[in-house]
Amino acid sequence: MKILYLSVHEVLEYDELKIFTELGYECYSHGQYSRPHKGSRLRPPIPEMKFDPHFADMVDRYPQDNLHPEMIEDKDIIIVMHSPSFIINNWEKIKHKRVIWRSIGQSVPEVENILLPYREQGMEIVRYSPKERMIPDYIGEDAVIRFYKDPKEYDHWTGNKLNVITVNQLMEQRPIDCNYILFHHVSKGLPVKLFGPGNEGIPESAGLVTYEQMKTEMRENRAFFYTGTRVTSYTLGFIEAFMTGIPIVSVSEIQGNHPFLNQRTFEVHEIIENGKEGFVSDSVLELRNSLTELLSNYELAKEISKNARAKAIQLFGKDNIKDQWKKYLSKK
Repeated sequence: MKILYLSVHEVLEYDELKIFTELGYECYSHGQYSRPHKGSRLRPPIPEMKFDPHFADMVDRYPQDNLHPEMIEDKDIIIVMHSPSFIINNWEKIKHKRVIWRSIGQSVPEVENILLPYREQGMEIVRYSPKERMIPDYIGEDAVIRFYKDPKEYDHWTGNKLNVITVNQLMEQRPIDCNYILFHHVSKGLPVKLFGPGNEGIPESAGLVTYEQMKTEMRENRAFFYTGTRVTSYTLGFIEAFMTGIPIVSVSEIQGNHPFLNQRTFEVHEIIENGKEGFVSDSVLELRNSLTELLSNYELAKEISKNARAKAIQLFGKDNIKDQWKKYLSKK
């Protein structure tokens, strides 16, 4: 069985192509992994994934919203990551295939309404969070399969470095989406390191790190401050921190949801049991106090870490998600 995967996010692309390849599917990516032996700027190669030079050349020549028929004809499943234009502009070419729209937490009512006609014509939907059911004009699901991380790769938290870290991009330029003002006030005066591109010039920025360095930072530092990326239910960065076991202090339902959209899809406050698997709050003072307590109380941090990692494996562990994909992809 052959999968054509249309990607808009290279980290998720790496994760899902890896799992599909391990399940025995022959995968072809219109994304960063059209040449899987080279990898991407953010993730390593997938040497087990088949490399077809002719297909890769077509990727260079034909954009994702104008696929060449030759890219489609021998594929059994087309998986489209988020972008409605990939569905709309290719529908007449792909509608005779099994087409799966894979949500990534960015859908809003406009997206749901745009995709409704294709849903009615047989397009399948795999959601990444049950909270997406809260999207106004929600058009349904065939499955909910979360993003995943490998517990063997994200592990061994020690927390020996007394820093608060987070991962996000363009925080000051996206203050509403990334909750930058709250982040700035909560972390002011604390030993904080913000990793990610586009944060140059703001006081919290610690610059860019490699994939391996990021895993090391999560293992070694004491706490992770999560302010979300509206309108997502959760992000890959959240999962990586949760799986590693670095104690998380997160915004809750009010600050996690977008202030200008009637869409309550944020989920982290329902994933983390406050005080057991991390801390969640919408109060600047409570968020700051939780970070301060974790920095000063290593025994508390260790207990939170243990509980958080157990919950992360349960919800986001690779084996569970791989099994869910196996059952779903083999049902037709």
